[in-house]
Amino acid sequence: MTTIILNHQPYDGSDVTWNALRLAKTLHKNGEAVNIFLMNDAVDLARDIIKKPESYDHDLVDMLKKLYEEGISLQACGTCNARCGLFKNQPYFDESVSSTMQVLADWVIQSDKVLTF
Repeated sequence: MTTIILNHQPYDGSDVTWNALRLAKTLHKNGEAVNIFLMNDAVDLARDIIKKPESYDHDLVDMLKKLYEEGISLQACGTCNARCGLFKNQPYFDESVSSTMQVLADWVIQSDKVLTF
């Protein structure tokens, strides 16, 4: 099992989030169980309100939703919902992904690999 922790604002001018999602997709395609935990400003990735800037080639929210629908485990920090991101206090696209530090701790303990972006 691989846990990927994202911290950056999704559309921050870099490809950090895009590359993390690409890696998650490839790992999943290769049969690896993948967890994605969003914290800090990365929680915006789980919000429908965020829109792809014209300067980006890829819709990162759509990429994440597709991974979630394909069976990748997704959780987003519940505390960060109110504290972080451009869209503080806006709901996640699926409220069941709102999570806790305990869930992240459990994932870290259970995982063979933990990657942060």
